[in-house]
Amino acid sequence: MTSLCVDACYASLNKKNEELCGDRVQIVKSPEDTLLVLSDGLGSGVKANILSTLTSKIISTMISEGASIEDTVDTIAHTLPVCKVRGLAYSTFMILRVASDGSGYLVEYDNPPCILMRGGRHLPFDYNEKNIAGKQIRECRFTAQPGDSFVIVSDGVTQAGMGETLSFGWGWKSVCDYLERTPEKTKTSPELIQGVLGVCKDLYCGKPGDDTTVSVLHVMRPQTVALFSGPPKDQGEDKKLVEDYMNVAGPHIVCGGTSSQILARELGRELKVNLDFSNLDIPPTASIEGIDLVTEGVLTIKKVLELMDEYMNSPASQNTIDEINAPNGASQLAKMLIDKCTNLQLFIGKAVNPAHSMGDFPTELRVKSRLLDDLAAQMQKMGRTVEKNYY
Repeated sequence: MTSLCVDACYASLNKKNEELCGDRVQIVKSPEDTLLVLSDGLGSGVKANILSTLTSKIISTMISEGASIEDTVDTIAHTLPVCKVRGLAYSTFMILRVASDGSGYLVEYDNPPCILMRGGRHLPFDYNEKNIAGKQIRECRFTAQPGDSFVIVSDGVTQAGMGETLSFGWGWKSVCDYLERTPEKTKTSPELIQGVLGVCKDLYCGKPGDDTTVSVLHVMRPQTVALFSGPPKDQGEDKKLVEDYMNVAGPHIVCGGTSSQILARELGRELKVNLDFSNLDIPPTASIEGIDLVTEGVLTIKKVLELMDEYMNSPASQNTIDEINAPNGASQLAKMLIDKCTNLQLFIGKAVNPAHSMGDFPTELRVKSRLLDDLAAQMQKMGRTVEKNYY
């Protein structure tokens, strides 16, 4: 089986009048697998935050290092501080692990069940139950498929609106129905998260009655993207570069004015500059028949790196979503790389642009090669495969 690319993100609403969230999500990525842990601490505020943070950190660390679920739960039971008011050391948790070969492992303790969305439909898990250190645990082993989305929520989602807009809250089944009504092709994981949180916020009338968290682990469908930037060192290599670039099956991107001209010339197609653009800080895009995206080079790639860094830090924030969906070349390029690309093929020309060697030219415009290296490194941090081809 081809190695799977897995993306994971989350976002939360704090309970009204609380500065700290009582839910905690830990995401641990490695070349072998992706681990997501959600914990919901008893109560709210500082105490709940401490309980959920300890629980999620202990679980993610122990599971990542190969500990059994029995040892992990036993450690939690003997580590969590006891609430003086209730006499309990209580924190729910959910553990979801998906390996690069598709093998998956799910553990639930007193949390709303994980929702697997496959082909736009909710599929149930086949659980086994066991008692560990006095806790009734449900676990399941499964095989993930490209396109699968695993949606994990805290009870602030399923109980949204309870006693206010709805007698018994939104309910787990209604959350599943909402996800089935949401076309998977029209919403990315961050947008899906914000959609669910938006419903919760409305049901709570803008004042959440509990900490509310939504996390999504998405198994991406394999997709190669070819990106060409920079003319070859030897002009005689123009034709070969373009042929190799166009032979890649998948979306095609070209960054840079000279690169775009070379591509248009070798393909015998017209290069048209788009003069309808709204962001004066980001150069306009252009178009070449058969090419998915044509942008300027250095300034655009620099902005793409900023957007991808923002995505890495807060992928499901509304601000990040708005930035990546903005109508400019950098946002379009970042969105394509984040949402669609599991394998990036870079075609890098090593010729030096004379304009970038002028003494009074800004320093950042002499570093396209370094920017492309940074782009490759950022994609690899996100678990994507990168191949560099130099000419």
